[in-house]
Amino acid sequence: MAQCQEERHSGPSRPKISGKVTSVEQLWQDFFSDPSQWWDTRFIKYPDFKHKSKREGLWIEGWQTPSWVKAKMANMALGQIQSSGGLISGVANSFGYGDNVSQLCQEGRLTEALYMVELMVQQNTQAPINAYSSLLKGFARRKDLAEGKQVHALVVQSGLDSDIFLGNTLVDMYAKCGSLLDARKVFDLMPEHNVFSWTAIISAYVDHGQGEEAIELFQQMQQTGITPDKVACVVVLKACAKVPALKQGKQLHSHILKSGFESDVIVGSALVDMYSKCGCIEHARRVFNNMHERNVVSWNAMITGYTQQGLGKEALALYEQMKQEGVQPDNVTCAVLLNACTSIAALEQGMELHSHIIKSGFESDVFVGSALIDMYAKCGSIEHARQVFDKKTKQDVIVWSAMIGGYVQQGLGKEALALYEQMKQEDVQPNNVTYLVLLKACASIGSLELGKQLHSHIIKSGYETDVTVGNALVDMYAKCGSIELAGQVFNNMHERSVVSWNAMIAGSANQGFGKEALTLLEQMKREGMKPNEVTYVSVLSACSHSGLLDEGRSVFDSMSKDDGVTPTVDHYACMVDLLGRAGYLAEAEDFINRMPIKPDLVVWTTLLSAARNHGHVEIGRRAFDCVMNLEPENASAFVQLSNIYAAANMGDEVAKIRKEMQDAGVEENACMQLD
Repeated sequence: MAQCQEERHSGPSRPKISGKVTSVEQLWQDFFSDPSQWWDTRFIKYPDFKHKSKREGLWIEGWQTPSWVKAKMANMALGQIQSSGGLISGVANSFGYGDNVSQLCQEGRLTEALYMVELMVQQNTQAPINAYSSLLKGFARRKDLAEGKQVHALVVQSGLDSDIFLGNTLVDMYAKCGSLLDARKVFDLMPEHNVFSWTAIISAYVDHGQGEEAIELFQQMQQTGITPDKVACVVVLKACAKVPALKQGKQLHSHILKSGFESDVIVGSALVDMYSKCGCIEHARRVFNNMHERNVVSWNAMITGYTQQGLGKEALALYEQMKQEGVQPDNVTCAVLLNACTSIAALEQGMELHSHIIKSGFESDVFVGSALIDMYAKCGSIEHARQVFDKKTKQDVIVWSAMIGGYVQQGLGKEALALYEQMKQEDVQPNNVTYLVLLKACASIGSLELGKQLHSHIIKSGYETDVTVGNALVDMYAKCGSIELAGQVFNNMHERSVVSWNAMIAGSANQGFGKEALTLLEQMKREGMKPNEVTYVSVLSACSHSGLLDEGRSVFDSMSKDDGVTPTVDHYACMVDLLGRAGYLAEAEDFINRMPIKPDLVVWTTLLSAARNHGHVEIGRRAFDCVMNLEPENASAFVQLSNIYAAANMGDEVAKIRKEMQDAGVEENACMQLD
């Protein structure tokens, strides 16, 4: 609809219009009664139309409404409106139609540009291809699917749907507007494809997280005889990194070497990223070292690779080399390096990096700010984390979530929930990450009522369908003691991952529902979800706490045979606990001695605890000796063995244990437990 207020257009160049400005409808009626009396000033200055004698201004808000305006405009003869320069304007003018549309698109006036193209089509005047492409790119930036489809309809109506350039632009528009299905339909209907067409559709699949399909399309492209260029190689390398698909990545690397693309800094950076995310950090470093040119993106890719592989020290060492070579880090570098400091609890290096961040002006960056908060919190300095948070002039949801997560990380659930209340008071809307950390806070302090309130907020916010949020709800309810509510959330989930099943099984295990955990395991398999290592730890733990000895043995024997899960030290510890609780201490000790991997501290302390519970002196002493070999100052082990001796009325041995504790320098409060 039209709007006759000067506020319609902002900016210092807006002219002052003299004369009385009448109602919108009256201005429109005057305009249509004699359009030749109006100057068309849309391409020169504001307002959109200006009356020649009355000096009244007409601003255009939306050309599609009201319908009677559109109908009249469509029936107007071209050239009825004069430009302010005295030239014929209307729809076509001396500037060139395509240029006018492109200029409007650059100014963000897409509605007006679209109307101009519509009018040309209705007048059977062919609009140039660049007019359509400008509109498609404009609506792609806005992610406006409805208007993009309207342009597509005009392209078809104009008979330009077979143009390969517009076809490529349509594929890109649909992909950026979130409709991968429409992008694929356009691609499949195109009479021919070039390397740009294939790159556009492959990129669409990559952006929508469908890396495997993107790689398949790339293989089809090669089968048609089209050779990938640099851009196509970079897009497919991204797909290989996301899957991950190392084999296909290596094959593409071979093509890149043959084509001479490896010297390109963008291609080289994409190779580094691909190898890093596929777990081949040595290959990534080799490519990085061989690059003739490296920019900040290259360095970021390599530093990120080290960080993601848990090699924080190597990431920080590379940062020092980066500075020595005179490459200035950007905000991405700083955020990744903070993550590296977090991974190795390098508080001192993190503080030094913070100083550089302040000097460089990156502290205001939301991702750098949230990474700083996360680094300080996980390095044990929650006070510094809160200082960073309080200094942020713009605290968006990412920063709030980072600070709440910091409190949760330090076990400060009440503080996390208090900050959430403050967040709501300041009208900051939580996202799925916020809810994840808040649910974890509720689980950590066992606050069922607060968890229920959060669940209500999650439903209202529409995040209940998010699988990660659903998993967190199951975990929260189970840890707060309500396995029934956990089961309700689990059963209502539209999508369930292995994490969902693990959360439900672990909840059943923690509540002592061993048979239910076994039932869930069987149901999980029937529904085609493959159990992993975590699943079997939870199931074995459930069997242990419920006294299901035979079932636990069967599960342990089948995990590798049926599901290909190789037992880890955690699974062996669960079996020792299962046998120990059932009183089969000799079998448990023999089980440990036959383990194909070296028993850790948890395994031996589990056996020691079982020996104390069942009063088995010899096995208890042997388990104690093994604990001492691994951790000579383990106070709990001294207390456990002392209790075993005391229960057996072996007072002399109790005295010896006290002496051994003192000689080992065990803490005084641990010695007091012997009294």
